[in-house]
Amino acid sequence: MDYRIEKDSLGERKVPAHAYYGVQTVRAMENFQVTGIHISHYPLHIEALACIKQAAALANLELGILDPAIAEAVMAACREVREGKFNDQFVVDVIQGGAGTSVNMNANEVIANRALELMGHAKGQYAFCHPNNHVNLSQSTNDVYPTSLRITAIWKIREVMRSMEDLVEALAAKGEEFSDVLKMGRTQLQDAVPMTLGQEFAAWAVTVGEDMERIQECRKLLMEINMGATAIGTGINTVPAYAAFVCEKLAHITALPLTKSPNLVEATSDTGAFVQLSGVFKRVAVKLSKICNDLRLLSSGPFCGLGEINLPPRQPGSSIMPGKVNPVIPEMVNQVCFQAIGNDLTVTMAAEAGQLELNVFEPIIAFNLFQTMDMLVRAMRILKDRCIVGITANRERCAQLVRASAGIVTVLVPYLGYDEAAAIAKEAASTGKAVYDLVLEKGLMTQEELEDALDPMKMTHPRMVRSGRF
Repeated sequence: MDYRIEKDSLGERKVPAHAYYGVQTVRAMENFQVTGIHISHYPLHIEALACIKQAAALANLELGILDPAIAEAVMAACREVREGKFNDQFVVDVIQGGAGTSVNMNANEVIANRALELMGHAKGQYAFCHPNNHVNLSQSTNDVYPTSLRITAIWKIREVMRSMEDLVEALAAKGEEFSDVLKMGRTQLQDAVPMTLGQEFAAWAVTVGEDMERIQECRKLLMEINMGATAIGTGINTVPAYAAFVCEKLAHITALPLTKSPNLVEATSDTGAFVQLSGVFKRVAVKLSKICNDLRLLSSGPFCGLGEINLPPRQPGSSIMPGKVNPVIPEMVNQVCFQAIGNDLTVTMAAEAGQLELNVFEPIIAFNLFQTMDMLVRAMRILKDRCIVGITANRERCAQLVRASAGIVTVLVPYLGYDEAAAIAKEAASTGKAVYDLVLEKGLMTQEELEDALDPMKMTHPRMVRSGRF
C-alpha cells in the first residue's frame, strides 16, 4: 500500500495515500479498537457533522475571516460528505476517549482533503486548506460534537415516530376487528372480569401512542444547541457575531428550528436532554416488552395454555419437538427492549460522570442512544409486519373461558351483594358448576334478570343496574 507522511504535535504517522482521513484519525484507529463499529455505522451522524462544518464555513466567510476560495472548497466538500460519498472514510470507533475529538478530527480531515482535491492540490497539502485552521475555524469539538448528536437524534426521531405510528395503527385496527370477542380479563394472572379482546388491543394502541407525545417534547429540547461555545462556552477564538450567525446558518442548512442556547457554558457541560430522551425510550421499551409478554401469554398453548389468540407462525420452533411453533417475534422484541433498558442506564451513568465544564463521555451516550433508536425502529416494524397484522382470535376458546370462569360473578355483586356473590364463586370453583346454573338453582335471580346481567356486551361497559336484592 502507498502511504503519505503526515505529522501532528506528537510526531509523524503513515497515512494510506488513498485515504481522505489524516494523521489524527490514524492515531484514533490505533488507540480505540474497541467495538469494531465505526461512526460510519451512523450515516446520519456523518451528515450532521458535514452540515455543521458547512454552516461554520459559511458563517466565517460572511464574517470575513475565511478566505473565499477555501470557504467555497470546504462547503463543496461538505455537500459531498452530506450525500454520503465519503462515509467509508469515517473509521473512528464509536467509543473513544477525548470527548469526541477523534470524530471531529475525522470529519475535519476528510473535508479538508476533499477540499484540497477540489482546489487542485494533493491530499495532505494542508498549507492550502488545513483541518484545524480552516475546516475547524471558530469551532471546538465541545460545540461541534454535542450539536451533531442533537441533530442526529432529531433526524432519527422521525424514523422512530413513523414506526410507532404504524404500530399504533395496527394495534388499533385489531382493536376494531376484535371488538365483539368476549373474553376474561385477568389480574395477578387470575380471572378478573369480562372484557373484549378488542379492548385489550385498543389499550395497547393507546399506551404506545401516548409516548409519541413524550418523544416530541424531548425533540424540542434537542433544538437548543451550543454552537459558538467553542471550548467551554466562553466563545474563545470566535468573533462576537459568530455564535448567533452560525446557529442561523445551521438552522437553514438542516431545515430545523435550531436555536442558540441562552447560556453556552451551561449548554456545553449539560447532557440533560439526552438523559430525558433516553428515559422516554426506556419507557417505550418497558411498554413494548409488557405487550409482548401479554402476546406470549394469550397465545400460549396451543392446547394446554390460554390459547385466546393465534400469532402468525414464522418458523419451526424446535429441533426436537415436531410441530412446535414459538412466539419468536415477541421474544425478539423482548430482547431488544432489555437492551434499550440497559442502554438507558449507561446513558444515565455517563451523564452523571461529567465533570466541571465538559462531559467527556458523550461518545458512549451517543452510541447507546443511537443503538436504542435504531433497534426500536426495526423491532417495532417487525412486530407490526410479522406479528400484529396476522393475529387471529380464537373466539370460541375466549367464550368458553368466560363461561367456565367464576369471575363473571363480579357482575352479579350489584344484584346479590358481595358476600352472596363470593359464596357462589366458591361453590362454582369447588363443584365445577357454572355460576349461571347455581344462581338459578338457588332462586337468587330470575332467568330474565340473569340473562340481562350476563349479557356479554353489557358486561364490558358501565351500566345502570336494574334492581338490588341486598
